[in-house]
Formats: sequence, C-alpha cells, structure tokens
Amino acid sequence: MMVGFTPALVAPSSFWGSVFVSLVVGLVVTVLANIATTVYLHRAMSHRALSLSPAAAFGFRFVIWVTTGIRPRQWVAVHRKHHAFTDVDGDPHSPVLLGWKTVQAKNVALYRRCANESSTIARYAKDMPVTRVDLVAFDRTVVGLTIGVATLCWVFGLWVGLAAAVVHVNLYLGGSAAVNAIGHHFGRRPYDNGAGNLQWLAFLTAGEGLHNNHHAAPTSARLAHRWYEIDYGWWVIKVLTWLKLARVRLGEIKLVTPSRRTAA
Repeated sequence: MMVGFTPALVAPSSFWGSVFVSLVVGLVVTVLANIATTVYLHRAMSHRALSLSPAAAFGFRFVIWVTTGIRPRQWVAVHRKHHAFTDVDGDPHSPVLLGWKTVQAKNVALYRRCANESSTIARYAKDMPVTRVDLVAFDRTVVGLTIGVATLCWVFGLWVGLAAAVVHVNLYLGGSAAVNAIGHHFGRRPYDNGAGNLQWLAFLTAGEGLHNNHHAAPTSARLAHRWYEIDYGWWVIKVLTWLKLARVRLGEIKLVTPSRRTAA
C-alpha cells in the first residue's frame, strides 16, 4: 500500500517557495503561449509569412489549445480584419477610435465580440476550414484549458498550479491587450503608420511589441528591422528552419508603406 502519495512531481516546501515557483511557472507558460501565438497564429496563419511542417503546426496548435483555448480561425479572422481596417471604422480594437485605456481594459470583450460574428470568420478565415481534429478537440476551449491547468496542478501541486495559471492568464491577456492598445498609441515610429515600436513590450510578447515594423511589413516573418531590435519569436523561427520544420516565405523585408525617414 502506498502511504503519503502525492501526484505533485515538484512540490515546494515553503510558502515563499510556492510563491516563487508559481511566478516562474506562470511566466514560462506565458512565454510558451506568446511564442505559439506570434509564430503560429500571427506570422504563419494570419499573414502566411512562413509555412510550418505538419508536426510543428500540430505542436503549436496543441500549445495554443492548452495555454489559451483560442480557436485559431477566430484569432486569424479578427487579426486580418484589424489589418483591413487599421484604426478606422471596422477595426475590432482601435485605440484611435476607442482610446488606448479602453482597449487595454476591454480587449478580451472586443475580441470576443468580433470573433463571434459569423461574417468575420466567413470573410477573413475562408482558407481555414474546420477539421475533424478541431471538432473532436481543438474547438473545445474548456477541455483544452482544463487539461492545461490540471497538468500544472499534477506537476506542481494544487495551489501552486492554480496560482501559476492565474499568473499566466494575467500576463498573457495583459500583454495581448498592450499590443493592441499601447502598441497603437506609444512607441517609436520609423515607418509611416499608426503603430509604435516598444522594445520592452517586444520582450514580453515574443517580438510583437515591434508593432510599427509589423504594420510596415506585415508579410515579413521577422519583426526586428534594425540591429538593436530584439525579436525572439524570429529566433524560434530560425531554429525551426534549421530543423526543416518551417520555411520562411520572403527572405527580405517587403515594405507596404513608405518610411518617413531612413531606418537607423
């Protein structure tokens, strides 16, 4: 008979140890979710800036499922609509129209309102049909999130797992909102568009904070355009290309908007 068995594989022995582990685990999960979001949802699926092998695509899709519960075709459709109506009527989350504080606070509600409109999916995600795997698993948001949280609790213990999940939710949603809100209000603007480059936000979101660069060249898989800009989402893509798990569509940055001044 097993006595004192605990399912936790990593169990901190003190309160402050539990707090520290919760913060670290929550941060690690957020980094994984941000990498999957920027590489898979954003650069690969929304803009087709790179193609992924079936194994890599499935891996990213699984990470998205258990860390965010996002349905990719909804995310892609909302983002494509944002590019079609950037900061004008029709933009799902424009701080120019709504104010950056409103977008930061209500980003999830704004996203869900647009994602739940059937016309959004029909128009902007026509190339992403529902698959059998989606019907069985990946469209079941609650199932994915339950698996993710249950795994954290099994590995680190109930309370640490739950606390880490709370840390992750706040970091991920806060960072995603900041890209849409702060990233369209503050920051450097080397190119002639309404988004800004914020390196600190790029650190938090795997490169997404270099938002002025992205709107200048949305089909580019690389968001860092200058030697001093850091986009670790691109580092992940480079590793995937070395492993033959991804292929970048454009080798050079192709601008769609004119630069207001020469890039430094």
